[in-house]
Amino acid sequence: ADAYRGPLGLAPLSLPRGIDIPRILIVPKGEVRSGFKPFTLDLATLRYAPVSDELWVQHLRTGQLDVVALGRGGFEEARLEDYLVSGLIDFDDISYDDHADLLYDLAGQTVQHFLSYLTEDDTRKVLRCYQQPIAAFIHSQMQQHWFEQTDEGHEVKISKGFTELKPSAYSYAVKEPPADYRVSPADKSNMSRYLFGGFERCLYPVQKFESDAERKLAVILERGADKWFRPARGQFQIYYRDGADHREYQPDFVAETDAAIYMLEPKMRKEMADPVVLAKQAAALRWCANASVHALAHGGKPWRYLLIPHDAIAENMTLSGLASQFGEDRRMW
Repeated sequence: ADAYRGPLGLAPLSLPRGIDIPRILIVPKGEVRSGFKPFTLDLATLRYAPVSDELWVQHLRTGQLDVVALGRGGFEEARLEDYLVSGLIDFDDISYDDHADLLYDLAGQTVQHFLSYLTEDDTRKVLRCYQQPIAAFIHSQMQQHWFEQTDEGHEVKISKGFTELKPSAYSYAVKEPPADYRVSPADKSNMSRYLFGGFERCLYPVQKFESDAERKLAVILERGADKWFRPARGQFQIYYRDGADHREYQPDFVAETDAAIYMLEPKMRKEMADPVVLAKQAAALRWCANASVHALAHGGKPWRYLLIPHDAIAENMTLSGLASQFGEDRRMW
């Protein structure tokens, strides 16, 4: 039986019926080459004032102010660019042997930027004192220029069988029974504190939402879908690239109708063009395209992905209306 427990307890919940989720794995074929493409840094916001010979720093333990004298002592790099290259190769995704030319090019751009308004001596002091934050500034822009290429593209592997629903767990206060999902709570600033229930078509008896827009979407799905759920971590093997890293992506909602299975991702309108949001969308579209090919070959339903602005969701809308307005059916693979 389903058990609702207190703040430290968990409520594992699942219904016997489910949605057929194929096991899809996309792997590169042939040799894989990766790295960073050359580019011009945006240095408009990178500006440091000249550093005095004595830096006042606060002692982390005692709060006492100490004086650290720069002077002419200490380790000095032969070239100004070496300070930045030395800082950049501390990042795990940067290899000096593979990226030396690019690193010195980016370091040279940065040094010339500082020399445009500082003397060479002041530039050296800035690079010595702020080596790490300047290197981090450069590294963050490098992430936008990461590439990965394969000689023979990618291979899609779809294994037999389907992925079972992952157990879902929530915690909540004993004195607060699940709220009615049809009713918007008075305090919408902390939606994640509420546990909602009363569902008839959700594959889990209770759910949590991060925003009132998600609650409204649940109202639409209860009315227009045969069944729906919010995937737990690890439910889908969908990975997107965030710079040099591969990260797991789980869509916010999955819903099945007579005609299709939908992944739905409500998002703040101001985040709709965010690079990470678009990377997740591209990865989900690839997954849906491959899942559709597999499903249609075995008598199943196509998969569709909907990226929906939060302020476009209203309780009187329909799932088919959202699909026609925000559906993405183009093949990405």
